[in-house]
Amino acid sequence: MPPLVPRPPKYYAVKEDLRLLAAEAGPGAVLPTERALAVTFGTSRTTVRQAIAELVAEGVLTRRQGKGTFVSAPRPTYLRQLTSFSEDARAQNLASASFTLGVERVVADAHLAEQLRVPVESDLTRVARVRLIDGEPLAHEAAYIPGLFPDLPGQLEDNPSLYAVLSTCYGIEIVEAEDTVGTMVGGPDDARLLGIEMGAPLLLIFRRGLDADGVPVEWTRSVFRGDRFQFFARTRR
Repeated sequence: MPPLVPRPPKYYAVKEDLRLLAAEAGPGAVLPTERALAVTFGTSRTTVRQAIAELVAEGVLTRRQGKGTFVSAPRPTYLRQLTSFSEDARAQNLASASFTLGVERVVADAHLAEQLRVPVESDLTRVARVRLIDGEPLAHEAAYIPGLFPDLPGQLEDNPSLYAVLSTCYGIEIVEAEDTVGTMVGGPDDARLLGIEMGAPLLLIFRRGLDADGVPVEWTRSVFRGDRFQFFARTRR
């Protein structure tokens, strides 16, 4: 007797039909309500809700609180190399922007001291920003730089690339970077800053930038939307 092939879950057919509907409608189109979709597909709202949730997690659809469910724009591909967010966006003909949440003096705790190889309670400058692509939040980040840079807020207004400002204004050249990549789910702050629902999938990237002598000059924690971002890395042997 041939092995039994398990039947796909009920929501799967609805999910694939919604995928086709999204492709035909195009980026930015708004989907009908869950109730209307349930009537169209002859199924329950619970089944429709599950299908939509998976397409949101895959980046096909985007939920906007109080507005509805929309077809997502194509996700930018982030090639991890020694370039800034602004440079990566420009290479893909995408309009990038930054909203600065704050530039402030902080002191190094044990974790930051280890990452930046400085004594605990050393002066650091923290740069917190939201990064946007085509006007929509893509990521929020906090960069920590050893030392104090009182003119940095104004310089970032003129040039949103932190790497470019560090190089041209302070002679700090980042020539090597170490990236650590993980995943997480969105919490209250992520939802507020990125316009997502709590529990949405996110990509977490820690970057440590080194100068020509191998000394850490930057450590950044970045949180990217999982529905608007894909990670690409190339290796060669």
